Amino acid sequence: MLRNSRTERLVALVLVAPFLAIYLLAFVYPTVQMFRISFTDAPLIGAGRWVGLDNYLRLDNDPMFRRAVWNTAYFVLMTVVPGTLIALLIALGVSRLKGRFQSIVLALFFLPYILPVSVVYLIWDWTLNFQFGIAMHVLDWLGIPRVPVFKSRVWFLPAVAGVTIWWTAGFSILLFLAGLRSIPVEIYEAAALDNSTRWITFRRITWPLLWPVTSLVLTIQLILQLKIFDQVYLFSFGGRPNDNMVLVYYIFQKAFQQNQGGRAAAVAVTLFVLVVVVSVLQFQLLRFAERRRR
Repeated sequence: MLRNSRTERLVALVLVAPFLAIYLLAFVYPTVQMFRISFTDAPLIGAGRWVGLDNYLRLDNDPMFRRAVWNTAYFVLMTVVPGTLIALLIALGVSRLKGRFQSIVLALFFLPYILPVSVVYLIWDWTLNFQFGIAMHVLDWLGIPRVPVFKSRVWFLPAVAGVTIWWTAGFSILLFLAGLRSIPVEIYEAAALDNSTRWITFRRITWPLLWPVTSLVLTIQLILQLKIFDQVYLFSFGGRPNDNMVLVYYIFQKAFQQNQGGRAAAVAVTLFVLVVVVSVLQFQLLRFAERRRR
């Protein structure tokens, strides 16, 4: 049967057109506008005059921006690698379970991931609230002074990092389990015949074959945590939001609280470039590590 290539291309274009239109309208156009506005002094809504690189040059002298960059980097360090390792360890443990019990345990670990951030906030506020939190009553019972976790500059970001790992680990666990199940059983049977210990089996078989999944999890977590906002915004109520400033919170403050759309767009462009550069660098480092291991 002869195939009409012109008709096939037309059908393919018709099928792709809705997605392409939505993608251009919802992502490409706003991105181009963000870059354009970052070179103006425009308010949140409305036009502004061209100021060139002034918005970017002012960032270097803004102590709040430097604090936001530091806090974001600190948060990434506390969540990306630790969260990935915790998810890997849980996945290894869950993979050893069998039948319905495995499904129940996996569901318990995945349940937090499907919760909206407002529910996560309420759960952990009830747990760590200085006045009525469950954990504070436990500290009283142990004779330990209460700690204002979400109002302390020292404890705030580590606490939010722990909440974030608890909240997002479920998806990473599923990815690791999928990777573990894709490893042929015959490889483990051959290792058992060679009297391989669990540690050697993990180091020589499981870990190398899981490396592509690990790279994917690290990349996803890095992009997500660089854009941290919801948890910081909610847990900062009644506390010290300026001390806990992260980049997306800084953008929100400039745009919606101070009506400085141009400066907010400049920070958003900076974050956009930062996410792209860091993600590419991480991907290249992971590829280099994989080649070295081979």
